Amino acid sequence: MNALIRFSHSRAAWLTLMLSALALELAALFFQHIMKLDPCVMCIYQRVAVFGLLFAGILGVVGYRSRIARAAGVIVWGISAIWGLKLALELVDMQMNPSPFATCSYLPEFPSWLQLHEWLPSIFMPTGMCTDIPWEFMGVTMGQWMIVAFSGYLLALAIFFIPALKKSI
Repeated sequence: MNALIRFSHSRAAWLTLMLSALALELAALFFQHIMKLDPCVMCIYQRVAVFGLLFAGILGVVGYRSRIARAAGVIVWGISAIWGLKLALELVDMQMNPSPFATCSYLPEFPSWLQLHEWLPSIFMPTGMCTDIPWEFMGVTMGQWMIVAFSGYLLALAIFFIPALKKSI
């Protein structure tokens, strides 16, 4: 258990979080711009959640020795992973149980002070439909893979940081 706590306080743990989130972002851009798969608004929201994980990783890499920076990183990590999992579950539900009454919007509803789809449309502008399933790997849709990814981030958060929290209480 001590080794897990030491690892959770190391720069390597935060670097792992940061690099895995960066890999997911690069994969999303590859799917969008190279494979020409159009992201829906729920995909864009999940992309923002992954950027939250990337930001949490950067916080931890920069301030891994600071208890405050680690706490901020853990909070951002947890919020981003929970929000991303919620979005992925909603998207998969829309895809598996299509209904004319449960659809997603054509434009993201970002706050007025954070209009990402206007600032960086090549990254944050949705062009696809939520009910479309443009890609599968081993019979699993991209939305289902994102459920696995966000669940993995939550599991890692629980494995590495809950024992550390218990120790500090």
